[in-house]
Amino acid sequence: MDARAASARQMIAIYRTRPEGLENCPVRNVVQNVFGKWSALLLMVLAEKPYRFGELRRLVPDISQRMLTQTLRDLQRDGYVHREVFPTKPPSVEYSLTDMGRSMFDSLQHLLHWAENNVAAVHAARQRFDDAEAGSNAT
Repeated sequence: MDARAASARQMIAIYRTRPEGLENCPVRNVVQNVFGKWSALLLMVLAEKPYRFGELRRLVPDISQRMLTQTLRDLQRDGYVHREVFPTKPPSVEYSLTDMGRSMFDSLQHLLHWAENNVAAVHAARQRFDDAEAGSNAT
């Protein structure tokens, strides 16, 4: 067994022995909002610099205003994003990463680079799977 598999097995064993079990695993609880459809993308954008809401909306044009608002609220609730309201007419709002958000993004960045380097392989695997499924459903 390689080191990764041993580490994973050890972590799962620890959570299985806890009274709360795997269903309340802290890893799942802490990262659930980070891996939402839009969260990683917004965290990546905010890692560059603070942005106002309208700027975020333009940077991610395929996200609805409602989903952008909800995702930012979820990330703010978890402590990754700071929302600052400026007393202008009309009020302007700026979003930025908190210290915890920057710390978490340092780790997330490895996964984002991996995804960028492996997107073609993932698409090829999906295509092979879909082709095999289509072939098995045809008979």
